[in-house]
Amino acid sequence: MTAHQNGTISFEVSDFLLNCFVRSPNWQIWLSLPLSLLFLLAMGANGILLITIWLETSLHEPMYYLLSLLSLLDMVLCLTVIPKVLTIFWLDFKSISFYACFLQMYIMNCFLAMESCTFMVMAYDRYIAICHPLRYSSIITDQFIAKAAIFILARNILFTVPIPILSARLFYCGRNVIENCICANMSVSRLSCDDVTINRLYQFAGGWTLLGSDLILIILSYTLILRAVLRLKAEGAVAKALSTCGSHFILILFFNTVLLVFVLTHVAKKKVSPDVPVLLNVLHHVIPAALNPIVYGVRTQEIKQGIQKLLKKGW
Repeated sequence: MTAHQNGTISFEVSDFLLNCFVRSPNWQIWLSLPLSLLFLLAMGANGILLITIWLETSLHEPMYYLLSLLSLLDMVLCLTVIPKVLTIFWLDFKSISFYACFLQMYIMNCFLAMESCTFMVMAYDRYIAICHPLRYSSIITDQFIAKAAIFILARNILFTVPIPILSARLFYCGRNVIENCICANMSVSRLSCDDVTINRLYQFAGGWTLLGSDLILIILSYTLILRAVLRLKAEGAVAKALSTCGSHFILILFFNTVLLVFVLTHVAKKKVSPDVPVLLNVLHHVIPAALNPIVYGVRTQEIKQGIQKLLKKGW
């Protein structure tokens, strides 16, 4: 890229090179098989879950619509990240075009924030189901889900747009090797010769505002659920109430644990290999996606029965 006197930038860098695991290149060999299996599992399990919910009329309920949305987000995230990572591992195809890189960056940031927001709406759904069961059908309606879906889309599409825009407007002065498997915002911005303080601040503020507010509301929902459950006197009522939340709580745990470990390794970057955050960043796009439909499929009787019906029809 060259900067002209009138301030415009001409893009000489037409592509970037994704250099995975610079310090541990042998990771690529042993990671490629489990990663491809996790990818196939994520796509297959989410696909089966979506078809089951679509075809089984008994599953046309708000909770399952939210689960469908979660599956769709998982599939898009997987498709945005994993096939490219596998082509790097198997074919050493490290090149990614300038615009494809920023598109990947946008989808990753936007869809992860959408996923977090969906978990928050699901936590509210569980709160109403347990704390206000008699009012559940009047509060959690199809209209409520439609409005929630619009909110999830609008909030995260708008708030994450500046991330790739801020990165794309930087002046890249010749260096084009990204030390990552994916076009993560800060990994790309680091290559520029400009001051990236605004990028860092927006990524930090945006991340904590979106994911942080979702997490606070999720914790609040579960605190109120726990308080309501502990007040139940009827025999077996506590176990029944907790089992309806179990699947959802496990999914939130998967999502936030990987995220938390990723943040902690970034904070303690001097003590861990720089390849560890890169590995966690990749895994965060496939592990929750592979486990979410399995957890719900195993733990939810209606989904299990729906899948069994679907398989019988298939045979």
